[in-house]
Amino acid sequence: MPKDFTTLSLAEVLAEAEAIAQDVPVALGQLNAEQLNWKPNAESWSVGQCLEHLMAADYAMFGAFDEVLSGQKRATRWERMPLLPSLFGRLMVKAVSPQATQKLKAPPKIQPTTSTIDAQIVSRFGKHQRELISRLQGLENFFVEKIVMTSPLMKLITYSVLDACRLIVAHERRHLAQAKRVMETTGFPQ
Repeated sequence: MPKDFTTLSLAEVLAEAEAIAQDVPVALGQLNAEQLNWKPNAESWSVGQCLEHLMAADYAMFGAFDEVLSGQKRATRWERMPLLPSLFGRLMVKAVSPQATQKLKAPPKIQPTTSTIDAQIVSRFGKHQRELISRLQGLENFFVEKIVMTSPLMKLITYSVLDACRLIVAHERRHLAQAKRVMETTGFPQ
């Protein structure tokens, strides 16, 4: 049965982020620059682009996390609207989960480069994942299910910080599955 990312606790999100940190070097660490940049077609992303996109999307969330961690987070009027954050949070997490079938277009802010990505992308992702885990560990000291934030990518969308954490690991699993599908595509360089 597929994992329901919409119900994960922060401890479960943290465990998932740790698992991803271990899975990526095993699954992708041996790929060379040609393999990391190979695309099945012009509209598809390469393995390297999947990783680059994930880092950009996660980094966009870090600002809100850092506001909470520093004690500077203040709820806006929009973030205090009842029911909207829980509704938006659940919808967003489901939309980016690995089992979601609808393709989504990445906002320009987090689209990967069309240039060649260097072979260090896997190690950079590992470092990035450690930064994410550190922030998640810091958030354990807060009631993240009660703190509401505005999406850094869609200003009309609000959700709890816990849903933002869920969204990150669901999104990472979705694009890591995509990267693995690229590697299984006929024509992938060996």
